[in-house]
Amino acid sequence: MNLNTIFFIGPQGSGKGTQAKILAKRLDFFYWEMGGVLRGMREENTDLGRKVTDMIDNGILVPDDTLIEILKLKLSQIPKEKGVIFDGIPRRLGQAEFIMEFLRNQGRENFATLFIDLPKQQSIDRLLLRAEKENRADDTREKIELRLKQYYDATLPVVDFLRAQTQFFEIDGQPSVEEVTASINKALELE
Repeated sequence: MNLNTIFFIGPQGSGKGTQAKILAKRLDFFYWEMGGVLRGMREENTDLGRKVTDMIDNGILVPDDTLIEILKLKLSQIPKEKGVIFDGIPRRLGQAEFIMEFLRNQGRENFATLFIDLPKQQSIDRLLLRAEKENRADDTREKIELRLKQYYDATLPVVDFLRAQTQFFEIDGQPSVEEVTASINKALELE
């Protein structure tokens, strides 16, 4: 399969970050992790960086206008000839439309989406376990439930958009990391 842009989408805790990193390494693609980009903005002493930091600390999803500002800034830094894997974006329809148009204007084609699905309770259980292991302040039960509500309200419509705009693969996120990796490799014909 001749792909140059892959989107990973799914609820928090589905393992999409782990799988996106594994695939980016295997394909030698640029790995774009939106959460990491946003957390990295904490280090930037800019109005935009402070605004993003405040939102993250309060468990609020960054609004589209702010996110598009960040995307314009950061996406233009990726070499056009380099494949890219997006983890954690797009999360809302406006973001999806902007990203697809921006990438197409860069000359990118051959898009795929890997939708890593996971039941809500498993997402909560995995995130609470991660919070314990990593001592993450943004993974309290209340913030997890808020983020999952935002995911179900705002991100699920993106799934239909990506299903129509890209080669779309639904992957069960419940098995082990190795089994999910194998399912992704099979879907993308990488075996």
